[in-house]
Parts: sequence; C-alpha cells; structure tokens
Amino acid sequence: MNRNIIITGSAGNLGSAVVSKFKREGFKVIAVISPGSDQEVEEADDVYHVDVTNEQSVQDFSKEYQIQYGSLECMALLVGGFALGGIDETSSKDIEKMIQLNFFSAFNMVKHFIPLMRKANNGTFLFVGAKPALHPNEGKDVLAYALSKSMVIDLADFIANETADLKVRSHVFVPSIIDTPQNRASMPDADFGDWVKTDEIAEAMHYAATNAALRNMTFKLYGGVN
Repeated sequence: MNRNIIITGSAGNLGSAVVSKFKREGFKVIAVISPGSDQEVEEADDVYHVDVTNEQSVQDFSKEYQIQYGSLECMALLVGGFALGGIDETSSKDIEKMIQLNFFSAFNMVKHFIPLMRKANNGTFLFVGAKPALHPNEGKDVLAYALSKSMVIDLADFIANETADLKVRSHVFVPSIIDTPQNRASMPDADFGDWVKTDEIAEAMHYAATNAALRNMTFKLYGGVN
C-alpha cells in the first residue's frame, strides 16, 4: 500500500521542505496549492489546486482523493498567515481573516478526511501552531494571529480526544520565528542563527508521523530562542 501524504501549503517555504523530506522517505506526496497559483511543486507526485478555506472546495477534493488514492497515512496542514496588531489595532474583521486562513484551512481538511482515517483505523494529522498562541506575553502584539493559532491547537486536542480509541494521531508543531527569505528581509538586524530552520520542522514532522508510539504531542521548535 502506498504511504500517501497530503501536504497543504506545499509551495511555501515550509511546505517545500516538508514535501522534500517525505518524498525522500518514500511517501507518495499529494501537494495542495491555492487555485490559480502558478507555483510549482516539482518533487510532488501529484498537485491539486484547492481553496482549503472553502468547505465545498475541500469536500469536492476529498471525494476525488478517495476515488484516486483510497488510503491516507498522513496530512500536513501548513496553510496559514500572519498579522501584526494588539487589541487596540485589531478589528473583528482582522480576527475573522486570521481564523479563516489559519483555522478553517485546517478544520475543513480534517472534517472531510477524518472519516477516511477512521475507516482505516490509521493516520496522522500534523498541525502548525505558533509560539505566541502558547505564550500570551508574546501574543499581545499579534492578537488575531495568536487567537487563530490557539484555535488550531485546540482543534488538534479535540481530534486527539475523539480518536483516542483509534490508531489516528494528532501532533502540533509550534515554531518560533522560521528562517525564511521573507523573514530575513523584514528583520535584517536579527540573529538568524536563533531561528528555526524549515528542514528542522520537516524532520520533526516526519519523526512524529512515522513513530506510532507518539500520540497528541506538541513539538516546541524554538531554535536558539527560549
């Protein structure tokens, strides 16, 4: 049986690292990117254009996936976004935007693929949290972002509880600042050596996905920062 993994946000910096890692390890990689995107995911076995923030789009994809592949061993939910702003600068629309991008991008995929994992009694969800969601003192200036990522972490816990009697697992990966070209450009005076590398996150994800002894783990990937 093929070791199938779906990776959303697969054309991004983290997505590219995760695609590469799982491909090297023998997985069949089904990459998901935004509709209309001209980005390429060269190492993927197949690429689908899906708006993961839209439930109908995800439902259609899940039906097509089951026809084409049947089984699913792992899903890496990497779509997300970032926004600055404390409570005084944050509007309800700002929060709605972050929830749509960070939470519903994961919720929709989990909702429409968990039946496949339940039926097979096997599978792993890989969620991406954020350090400000775990540390309120760091979240106060990125309120909408922190709130939306808190919802992702809660979702992982709910799914872990719901599938406690099954061989379906959920893990959360909580990075600090990720070392990407965009972050380097926006913070040129920072110490890049303290940042977590995308390859390090990909390694942790593969380790969690392939170690059946691990259940409902939170991996704090803070690089050189406490």
